[in-house]
Amino acid sequence: MSQTVDRALSILPLLAEGPANLEQVATRLGVHKSTALRLLRTLHGHGMVYRQEDQRYRLGARLFALAQQAVENLDVREIAHPHLVALNERCGHTVHLAVYEENEVLYIDKVESRYPVRMYSRIGKPVAITVAAVAKLLLADLPEPERRAVAERLTYPAYTARSTPNAAAFLKELALVREQGWATDLGGHEESINCVGAPIRGADGRVVAACSVSAPNVVVTADELLTLLPQVRRTAEAISREYSGSAPAPAPHDAMSVAPRTLGPQAVRTDKRAKEPLS
Repeated sequence: MSQTVDRALSILPLLAEGPANLEQVATRLGVHKSTALRLLRTLHGHGMVYRQEDQRYRLGARLFALAQQAVENLDVREIAHPHLVALNERCGHTVHLAVYEENEVLYIDKVESRYPVRMYSRIGKPVAITVAAVAKLLLADLPEPERRAVAERLTYPAYTARSTPNAAAFLKELALVREQGWATDLGGHEESINCVGAPIRGADGRVVAACSVSAPNVVVTADELLTLLPQVRRTAEAISREYSGSAPAPAPHDAMSVAPRTLGPQAVRTDKRAKEPLS
């Protein structure tokens, strides 16, 4: 790397610690004040740093704007897809990726099962938000007031005898999901479908998406599917690292070492509005 570029870039993490004057910058870089001033002026010209009235420098607004733009342009689906394919190749079952947008949880990617009996979920369609594992993971991460408000405005269809019955039960399950850092669906939308999922987190520890493995019980039992939880979680963690550019911050109450426990038996939704039989 060019020495000049290296020195200029070294100024940014220094100013991230707080405003610094010319002498402090020169001392940290190990250069003469004239060199430090030249670098600061160049960064200032590009809006990367800003000189305050007290002659100290801080990070500039342009830098924050670029960072925000970069985050907004990150495509979690593009980053996640190779990992989802690899998980599918290892386990053979259907793998989903979902996000929470405009009060709906939507599948944004899917890798089909290698088995002849398959789920006919569809990319772009909403999931059954009160029973799907991916929905529980996404909603569990919401701040408590928002989480409660969402739960109380939802309806709770009785897809099966195992469906979540009401807001109180849903909030209780979301609290458990938030604590343990993973979720299951065991027969909540279709009695024959089971699912296990894990959260994908950004650099701030917040859940940005969720991935899951689903399978009909004629292919694998619920207990057998639960043995795949470590693989699902490792996949979600790998996507999180790549998406955030580093190891994501731990979420509150994220007990990643908790042994698998069966939650209330709910199942992933294929799609109620465009449902097709398994074949």
